[in-house]
Formats: sequence, structure tokens, C-alpha cells
Amino acid sequence: MNLLVLLIPIWVFSPSLISVITTDARPDPPLSSISDPLLPTEKQPFAQISSEMAAHSPGPPERIVHHQDLNKKILIALIVASTLLCGILLSLFCFWIYKHKNLKNSIAKSQQSHDAANGISLGPILGRFNSLRMADKRGSAALIDYQLLVAATNNFQENNVLGEGGFGRVYKACFSDTFIAAVKRLRGISHDAEREFENEMDWLSKIKHQNIVSLLGYCIHGEARFLVYEMMHNGSLESQLHGPSHGSSLTWHLRMKIALDVARGLEFLHEHCNPPVIHRDLKSSNILLDSNFNAKLSDFGRAITGGNQSKDSLKLPGTLGYVAPEYLLDGKLTDKSDVYAFGVVLLELLMGRKPVEKIKSAQCQSISHLGHASAH
Repeated sequence: MNLLVLLIPIWVFSPSLISVITTDARPDPPLSSISDPLLPTEKQPFAQISSEMAAHSPGPPERIVHHQDLNKKILIALIVASTLLCGILLSLFCFWIYKHKNLKNSIAKSQQSHDAANGISLGPILGRFNSLRMADKRGSAALIDYQLLVAATNNFQENNVLGEGGFGRVYKACFSDTFIAAVKRLRGISHDAEREFENEMDWLSKIKHQNIVSLLGYCIHGEARFLVYEMMHNGSLESQLHGPSHGSSLTWHLRMKIALDVARGLEFLHEHCNPPVIHRDLKSSNILLDSNFNAKLSDFGRAITGGNQSKDSLKLPGTLGYVAPEYLLDGKLTDKSDVYAFGVVLLELLMGRKPVEKIKSAQCQSISHLGHASAH
């Protein structure tokens, strides 16, 4: 339709253009032989009279020249018209390409917005977090407003408690209908609690891996410290194995999958981090499971780099039942200490028993000893 609109002016003005060309191309009328006649008064030679008549009378050579000029003008007009037509067609083609691209982009944007509206998106929620970023080692963690945490946890109600650790509780935080996170609240401001908070911020803002829990943000409010993590809907491996279900949800396939996920997380810490990272507190309660039972390592408050074995760092040797004997007795800390703890977790998955169990009022039995005895 647009092409017809643009071609109509050409069709309208083409007859007038051709008429102008043909008018200009018409031969001039021959000079009148009546006006100002030149009558000879005396006899002139016949040859001279014939030459003068030939000079004034129109003849075939002049007509040929006029026809050539007419053909040239028509050819030029055709070339100009063809050039204009090609330019119009090219412009229409470019305009069509431009509109087609804009249509595709608008469809893609609408599809993205539709997917974001139907799925779980961190963007709108993280956009409500304070845009300030902690400098240096905390560059990837968002500073979250305290009132936002209070509203999301319903003022840290007891019914939102997910678990409890050595320095505080973990709460369920509902920031919206589609976005839920876990908030770890550290009690007090003791030296050890402050150090764990700083250490956790340091490592989880640097380490990014599919089998390591993601840190979304932090909050400092007075003496309280808060860490916000991605939500792990199936809780910890400890709660699955030793909770009310006693591992009934964990099939053999899932148990092997969890063991493989933990091994991949440790491999990343030991082999791909530079310098290598030793978790130093690997246990079933620090292995979290998402909605698909993908396992992720958590709680890096005691993690250190390989070779960093200061006396201050050795004050927190780990959890009883998971600590390697050479680390507990001689203070020798290597990545093999994490491997030992991983072996204990494997025994938990295979046997479904706790790492340390009471057999009498004053006696305990380690699952590692049972595994060693059964191997023999």
C-alpha cells in the first residue's frame, strides 16, 4: 500500500515530463522564405545561387540531429525515473527491516517480563535492598535495611525459626509471595561471633559455585548481625537423616547424589580456589538441600586458607565426631581434614546413624569407629 502511494506521484507527473521533453525536442520551424525576400537585381552565377539556397533550406541531416537529441532526452528521463523507483523500493525495504526488528525486540521484552512475572525473580526484591555495597571483600553482598528483615520475618517470630547454630538462629523470611530467603541472626557481639560474621562475609562474597550456598546480603543493626542466604527448602541433611522422617525421603539414588554434590563442593574449595580453602567444619547440619535435593555447603565462619594455622584459628577445632584425629591431637590442619569429615558424612548417609551416639550415661560411640570395625 505504501508503495502504491509513493508511485502515484510518478505516474501523475510522468506524462507532463514526457510532454516537456517532446516539446523541447521538436525541430524549429524552417525560416520563412517570404519575409525579407532577397530578389536578385542582377544576374548572379548559378552555382552561387544554388549554394545559398542549400544553406537556407532544411534538409535531411538536420532532422537526423533532432531525432538523436530526442532519443537522448527520453533515455535520460527513463534513467532518472528508474533511479527514483529503485530508491523508493530500497527505502521501503529498509523501513520493513527496521519495523520487523522492532517488532521482534518488543515481543522478546514482553516475553521476558511475562516470565519474570510468573517465575521467582530476585531483581524486584534485591531492588528493594539498600543499593549500597560494602567495600573490598564485601563487594558482592547487598546491604539490607533492618526494617525489611523485621517485616519479612514477622519480627523474628518463633514459628519462622528454621534452625539454630552455635551463634544464633536461622529464620524464614518472606520478602514477597514469590521470594523467600533464610536469615541468620547472630547473637551478641562476642569476639568469636564477630569473627564468624566477618569470615562468612569474606568467603561467600568470593566463592561462587553450584554446590555452595549463595549469600544474598547482610545487615548490621546495633550489636546484632544478620546474614541473608538463598532459601534451601528441604533444610539440612542432618534434619533429613535424624529428624522426624529419619531419612524416609532420601532414596538410595538421592543419597548418592547428595554425596556427589558435597564431593564437588569440596573439590572446588581444595582444587580450584587460589589459595585453597579448608572448610574446617563440614558436617551434616552444614549441608543444605534445596527443593530438588541438590546439596550445598554452608557456614563458612570457620573456613581458612590452606597453610593458615595461627593459634587463634585453632581455637575452634570443629564439631566432635567430624574432626580428624591428627587435627584434634597435633593441630595439623590440611585439606585431608575436610576429607575425613566427608567420610563421616558418607557413613551417616549409608548407615543413617549420628556421628556420635551415647551407649551409656557416660560413654559415647563414634560412627567412624563402627565404620572402621565393619570394614574389617
